[in-house]
Amino acid sequence: MTRVITYGTYDVLHIGHLNLLKRAKALGDYLIVGVTSDDYDLSRGKINNTQSLMERIKGVRETGLADEIIVEEYEGQKIDDIKRRGIDIFTVGSDWTGKFDYLSEYCKVVYLPRTEGISSSQIRSDNKHVRIGVVGHSAYGSKFVNEAKLVNGVEIVGFWSNTQVILGQHRRATDADHEQEDPVIYDTYDELLAASDAIYVTSMPENHYKNSLDALKAGKHVLCESPGAYTRSEYQELRRIALENNLILMDGIKTAYSTAYERLVLLAQSGKIGDIVSVDSVCTSLSSGIYSKDIDLSVTWNSMCAWGVTALLPVFQLMGTDYIDKRIYSSFLNKEFNMDIFTKVDFIFDKGIASIRVGKGAKSEGNLVVTGTKGYIYVAAPWWKTDYFEVRYEDQEKNERFFYQLSGEGIRYMIASFVKSIDLGRNLSYITADESEAIVGVIEDFNARRNMIEFGQSI
Repeated sequence: MTRVITYGTYDVLHIGHLNLLKRAKALGDYLIVGVTSDDYDLSRGKINNTQSLMERIKGVRETGLADEIIVEEYEGQKIDDIKRRGIDIFTVGSDWTGKFDYLSEYCKVVYLPRTEGISSSQIRSDNKHVRIGVVGHSAYGSKFVNEAKLVNGVEIVGFWSNTQVILGQHRRATDADHEQEDPVIYDTYDELLAASDAIYVTSMPENHYKNSLDALKAGKHVLCESPGAYTRSEYQELRRIALENNLILMDGIKTAYSTAYERLVLLAQSGKIGDIVSVDSVCTSLSSGIYSKDIDLSVTWNSMCAWGVTALLPVFQLMGTDYIDKRIYSSFLNKEFNMDIFTKVDFIFDKGIASIRVGKGAKSEGNLVVTGTKGYIYVAAPWWKTDYFEVRYEDQEKNERFFYQLSGEGIRYMIASFVKSIDLGRNLSYITADESEAIVGVIEDFNARRNMIEFGQSI
């Protein structure tokens, strides 16, 4: 019996997939089809699948061509599968010609002709096209634009800012811009809203609420850099308007979409380190520029808004949002502009404690430690950009390391999730509404100097 194996994502199963599977089936007597897992697709940069793994497996099964379906989960699995399953022929589409010649050491390799003029990427792009406008001037804006180019069906139509600062060199919007492909600068927010289906808000934090509110009232979906508002009541209003109008409102914390971080959270919640009793999160960047007399503090994010939202993410995702008590300790460079150079926040929960340390004017080891009753999770600095973490135990021989590829700091995965949410009409954010509101609540208390102890000198 001749055993044949082939692999693919099989997202939005189409006639091209069907033809390839028929040709693969004709090569032998028994066809094994490997469907790539979501995690493996992420590691290879395939971030915009429309269907889940189970939906894709179901599609392959319904063709009736596969004698057996397996899941491809890691680099190098093809060799393992060929050796273990006694494969005679490995086959794949001709667009991969030469890529898998190394497998000829283990079995025959056959490249099959593909059906011209059709692909899942093209179908996805044709089925959804989201025009996103960018509001603001922060460094996140330029990163967002670059990463959006890697997500199918996304067009960045242009920028608008309520300050004089715009990142990058872009043309002013003109009447002929509907024929242009490059993002442009719009003179008014209304003009940008009219040209967009969705808005990415990366303006100064005090403007997030107003920018998001105007977008939602105009019927636009919103992805907003956290904090989404400055008060709990403002965030609740935004949430209500989005729900009432079937619009997507998502928090933009890119770390939440990092594969390593996502797996860390799931692993910690699984009980692998026992009951979680403490989370310690540190995010700092020594920005000496904030001490310069030339810097405009009115358009500079303070430490709590720049770093606090990221540092708070693992606290609320692992400990929950119902803390019993909270204490804030801050050192201010300038109180007029609410510019803290270093802030520490301590939390008490029913079953544990947590602490964050953030700063733009002071430097510390930016690691993350999750303490459990059986062991702990350690993520080295900078933990918010990590591609690996460690699970450590009293018996060091049991320690484990977990590695995951990180591309684009998680931004492209965040954009893909936002676009997919719009396409499906349901919020697929990796950050819950309760978590977003809890983050806003801490920022509100910080701004109001609630439960705060100040130290150091300030202007």
